Amino acid sequence: MKKLRKSFLGMSAVALIMTSCAGGSNTPALTLSGLNPADFDTLIQEKPVKLYTLKNDKGMEVCITNYGGRIVSLVVPDRDGKNTDVVLGFDNIAQYADTLNSPSDYGSSVGRYANRIGGAQFTLNNEKYVLKANDNSNCLHGGGATGWMNKVYDAEQIGDSILKLTIVAVDGENGFPGTVTATTTYKVTADNTLDITWEATTDKETIINQTNHNYYNLSGDFTQAAYDQVLYVNADYFTPSDKQYIPTGEVKPVEGTAMDFRTPHAIGDSIHATYNQIQNATGYDHNYCLNTYKDGKGDDTQVCASLYSPKTGIFMEMYTNEPGLQVYSANFQGVGKDADILRKHGQKYPKHVSVCLESQKYPDSPNHPEWAQPSLKPGEKYYSHAAYRFSVKNN
Repeated sequence: MKKLRKSFLGMSAVALIMTSCAGGSNTPALTLSGLNPADFDTLIQEKPVKLYTLKNDKGMEVCITNYGGRIVSLVVPDRDGKNTDVVLGFDNIAQYADTLNSPSDYGSSVGRYANRIGGAQFTLNNEKYVLKANDNSNCLHGGGATGWMNKVYDAEQIGDSILKLTIVAVDGENGFPGTVTATTTYKVTADNTLDITWEATTDKETIINQTNHNYYNLSGDFTQAAYDQVLYVNADYFTPSDKQYIPTGEVKPVEGTAMDFRTPHAIGDSIHATYNQIQNATGYDHNYCLNTYKDGKGDDTQVCASLYSPKTGIFMEMYTNEPGLQVYSANFQGVGKDADILRKHGQKYPKHVSVCLESQKYPDSPNHPEWAQPSLKPGEKYYSHAAYRFSVKNN
């Protein structure tokens, strides 16, 4: 961390000198979201890190750092044409990389295994693998601080609208078997869609389950809880979890419970329900069994979920080929020490400030052979796809 900060501060000083000498003519252009790309230009893990900008001609802009494959900002026009950043995050690389004082999974490309594996262990081909426990006795997001969200990806920008990120994870990293080469490809399309494709190969049978961890607040106001966001989830069932957020193995209907979003409604209408699953998580942190996944195949041409802000009119539809969707209502934001951390543009985030919609295999699936499995063998290619399409409503 000392090396990172030295590099970051040195870069800032050079930029300041250049600006002073040139009368401001060399000041880097800010992004639509107000980010300064110079604040992301540094070295981490002996690799160059920078901010990449993807855009189209419809006013959509997505800024991504190859540190953790993180989406830093996502700008779309609201119903009045105003540029609106709809995802949480930091506005400099130093905070993203400071996993001790400002830990986060904001916008990251999560791997090798998104979500939780109970007991931080699983068995594959009769061999037991013990993983790094970073969430009580469980493994969360591939090991958290030492997972892919805090690794530097190799980056290749292809034109204005595509960014391909590549990472190589060695055999035994955080306890996972196999050396894996994985890519995350971000694309901004002409119809204001953020399209994400994950692919991977391995030299030894392993497990892989990637996702994107954007925190969405379509109002663009990150100082208020997002209770008025209207959520729809195309799922008749969900997987209940215990008090450590590990699935119990049950698959239960959402009907008649606070888990039911088959009819779109404001999150605030049910987030404080007395239902035990909501109380255990102090909000939503649950996997939904998507109706768009049938007979071992997901249909990513059907809407699996949507989110809408009545304040801005911004409407987001989600598509995926995965069987599950984790709905997380930012239950740990604004709690304890987290309440004092300053984020983008000096803001503090309150509890329930946003919603994450994470495509995935079901949590702890390696320990539940009856569910779709995340195993990947040599000679096979892992493929996962999610897309988030933005538009506006006038009512």
